[in-house]
Formats: sequence, C-alpha cells, structure tokens
Amino acid sequence: MGYRDGIDYTGILLLDKPKGVSSNCILQQIKKIFFAKKVGYTGSLDPLATGMLPILFGHATKFSKYLTNSVKKYHVIAKLGEITTTGDLAGEVLETRAVCININYLIKILKNFIGVIYQVPPMFSAIKYHGIPLYKYARLGITIPRDKRKLIIYQLKFIKFIDCFLEFTVVCSKGTYIRSLVYDIGRNLHCGAHVIFLRRLRVGPYYSSQLVKLSDLYQIKKMDIQQEYKFCLFNILNTFLLPISSVFLKYPLIK
Repeated sequence: MGYRDGIDYTGILLLDKPKGVSSNCILQQIKKIFFAKKVGYTGSLDPLATGMLPILFGHATKFSKYLTNSVKKYHVIAKLGEITTTGDLAGEVLETRAVCININYLIKILKNFIGVIYQVPPMFSAIKYHGIPLYKYARLGITIPRDKRKLIIYQLKFIKFIDCFLEFTVVCSKGTYIRSLVYDIGRNLHCGAHVIFLRRLRVGPYYSSQLVKLSDLYQIKKMDIQQEYKFCLFNILNTFLLPISSVFLKYPLIK
C-alpha cells in the first residue's frame, strides 16, 4: 500500500450527500479525506438533492453499472402552482397558476403514473448532445429536442398535501428524472409544479439506514495523519466501506 500516489481502498461508501453541492464536488472531498488512489461515484444527484450517493473505491468502480441500472427510491416535496426553468427551486418562475385541487382527484392522478411511463428528460440534465451536456445548452437559452424514454414507476406513495405542497415517495427504474416526473404531475393537474425537496432513500440493495454523513468523515480526518498514523486512519475509514459482494444482494420485494 503506497502512500505517495494514494491509498488503495476497495469497497462502497453510501454517503449522505448534503444539500447545495454537486456530486462531483463531494467526490473530490471524499478523495481528499480518504487519500484514495482510485474513486468514483454512480447516480449523480442535483445540488438541491440530498441522500444516498454511492462512492466506489478501487475495484468497486468496475461494478458501477449494476448500481446505475438498479431501482431507486426518493422522498419528494413539490410545490404546485409554479413552473420553473429548471423544474426545481434553482430556476426562475416561468408561470404561476391557481391551485384548486380535490385531494381524491390528486391521489387518482398520482396512481396514473404507476407502471410504465414515457418521460422527456429535462434540459437541465447531464445528458450529452454532440458531446456537450444539455444543461450547458439550456444556460444559453438553447432547447435541444429530446426523445421520450421508457421508464417504470414501481411505487408512488402519497404522504400529504397541505396548501400548495405535495409530499410523496417514489420507487422507480434507472434514468428517472424526478424533476420531469413532478413537472408531468403538475401538467396533469393543470396547475404546474416544481421540486422543492428531494432526498434519495435507496439505491438497489442499499437503504438510508446505511448512510454515512460527510461531517462524520471529517471528524475522523481531524486525527493526526502524519505518516506513521496513516495506516491507523486507513483502518478506521475502511470500516465505513461495504464489500463489492453487497452489490449483488437479492433485492427485497417492493411493498
């Protein structure tokens, strides 16, 4: 294990991503905390979003596709009556509409989204067109035509609706954009909607109870990390990593 070029960790860290930072920014922080030689992540989260961001170390990076292709679960709060440029709080309000919705009708609309759906990815996304992410075109005011994508919503569970705020959880297939889902819900309700809160609770076989906070890792990093203590630091940080075999745990049934 050489220290000059970084430490060779192998495993998966289920990081609880904080709000307000990009997934790549988090990755760079993790790389410094662990002094890791090889590290990556799968399933990017918007700066607005919090929750599960799987960080892959060493040989675990070779298995990222299994997590990318896996089922995800989110906790969502949407504000009805407003449409924004980005589909979330980060954008400018494009349109405001009155919200006069019967709760039974709302629940009925939500149920219509369960099963196979077709979704147009948002312009503010990392999908590339001619090698350039769509969000860069969007920032220039350029709209690129996007094809609809086939997705599966396994579960959409209503929690509550107070004033203009709708709260629910959703279990979905890979490639689902929650901002687009909320936009489509708002369109079907004829009032518009955008995301104000988004937290990822699950990625494949992993659940939120397994999350590790970034602040806890920084506390460990405050230990004396002179050369003679690096092996001790390695052992402590290594306890936060799950083995590669955990990727292949059988998924439990969705209830």
